[in-house]
Amino acid sequence: MSVVTMRKLLESGVHYGHQTRRWDPRQKSNIYAAKNGIHIINLENTIASLNDAYAVMKEIAERGGRVLFVGTKKQAQAVVMEEALRSGSFYVNQRWLGGTLTNYRTIQRRIRRLVEIEQMEETGTINNYPKKEIILIRKEAERLTNFLGGIKEMKKLPDALFVVDPQEDHNAILEARKLNIPVFGIADTNCDPALLDYPIPGNDDAINSIKVLVGVINDAIVEAKGGVLEYAHQTDEAPEITMSDVIISVAEKAAENERRRRARFEEQRRSRGQYRRYERKEKTQPAAEDNQEDTTDEETKSEEE
Repeated sequence: MSVVTMRKLLESGVHYGHQTRRWDPRQKSNIYAAKNGIHIINLENTIASLNDAYAVMKEIAERGGRVLFVGTKKQAQAVVMEEALRSGSFYVNQRWLGGTLTNYRTIQRRIRRLVEIEQMEETGTINNYPKKEIILIRKEAERLTNFLGGIKEMKKLPDALFVVDPQEDHNAILEARKLNIPVFGIADTNCDPALLDYPIPGNDDAINSIKVLVGVINDAIVEAKGGVLEYAHQTDEAPEITMSDVIISVAEKAAENERRRRARFEEQRRSRGQYRRYERKEKTQPAAEDNQEDTTDEETKSEEE
């Protein structure tokens, strides 16, 4: 049984790839078709890759391994943090600092500095410093928390890495591969799947798609720890669908979007027409009033004569 249904992936928009002109030829096997200038990802390959990645991630978690989730793009930041906290994993959702893995000793020194400032806040010893220095220390703590808050409890290198966008976080992948850390990730149509040890074909731009794919892999960790699953192995009473149904859904969605676009255009055109008629009316009214004033002046003059 698959860890997630194709219907769930379809509803989340996992099947949408990038524009056809922005594709990576190495992703050809994961592309089912092209519709309206956009590649459609083969969800059958996505489900197969998810099953494999889920099994491997669950095995790592059962051995006591820790996972680092990386998603620094805007759409992934909140999702990565929420899912990592749900499974007790580590995360980086801001800028990836060079050497986070390969130069981890230096990173640990900065983490110790962050912990030291937090202890100063708790004990109140920070108030012994001048006000100007307190402001600088708190700014330093805020910056360190922003970049290193998700790995503050990471005492050693992670046993696995999950990357939302391999294009965006390319440096994280290179560091993990240098240290022989297995890399999981979402492989969109513009990505080279060879960068990842366990690529999952899918949409890495839509928030719902990221939420489902990250959530399913995160459920492997949760299941290994005996927690409650939120995305994986959920019962669905609706009938199963195929890629033919996905293509039909894409066509219907495109037609609906076109209908809405035409309706918006028609509404804007009508509003512009009303505005122009109003302008013409405003321009003609003063001229009519001037003519009326001229006639009244002529009448008064004739009466006086």
